[in-house]
Amino acid sequence: MTTENDSSGAEETPARYIRLQVDLVMEITDPDELTEAAVAQIDGDEFMPEDERAHARDAVQRDEAEALAYLVDPFGLVNGVAGIELVQASWSSAHTEYDPDSDEWDLYEEEMGEE
Repeated sequence: MTTENDSSGAEETPARYIRLQVDLVMEITDPDELTEAAVAQIDGDEFMPEDERAHARDAVQRDEAEALAYLVDPFGLVNGVAGIELVQASWSSAHTEYDPDSDEWDLYEEEMGEE
């Protein structure tokens, strides 16, 4: 493990906060099933106010990306990981053009270029 020295020569402790960035590309194979799952998630949220619930239902029924955003839970990705506490999370989803044969989507190539 490496640490940095400040201008006084004293060692600093490593940063306590880490930003984890993840890119996922998903194919929607059944838009109706996705929408139904999102509506069920919204309907089951006991803390969501009714006016917000109506807006959320409308949004997920019009856009699969909105439906996916309601179903993805970043807290679930790290829940139970020893030694950490999630202090902040944000996420979004959007439609994208995807060509698995394009160099633009070669994530392993990016990793190799960074080493």
